Amino acid sequence: MNPIVTILNGPNLNLLGKRQPEIYGRETLADVESKCRSLGDSLGLAIEFRQSNREYEIIDWIHEARGRAAAIVINPAAFTHTSVAILDALHAFEGPILEVHISNVHQREAFRHHSFVSAVASGVIVGCGTQGYELALQRAAVLIKATAG
Repeated sequence: MNPIVTILNGPNLNLLGKRQPEIYGRETLADVESKCRSLGDSLGLAIEFRQSNREYEIIDWIHEARGRAAAIVINPAAFTHTSVAILDALHAFEGPILEVHISNVHQREAFRHHSFVSAVASGVIVGCGTQGYELALQRAAVLIKATAG
């Protein structure tokens, strides 16, 4: 059985490709999911891909990943800058956590420069567009292999 990587997407990412394409690009979340599943197959990873605009749902998914998933890739979107609750849930996850942001948040408004999630992330990928998800999966595969011995 292939190790599971849970990929979680926060608020408004369901509008990817439609909302501010000059910042986030024209790819849809379905396009990103398809690329992640394809790469996951080639890396020997099972992919769970989810999106929610509801903080509690993301927290529930993090809890569900405990003891089941080998890694979490998370684009918390706006919850990055506001959610201590997501941070606390991630603290309870035993595996690697990779944080992804499509845009370079450090070139944007000052409030976007702080991430609660980064405090627990094994790596943070920003400003690489949707390719950041693929980079995160590649890194997750390396970290999973390293912990498997």
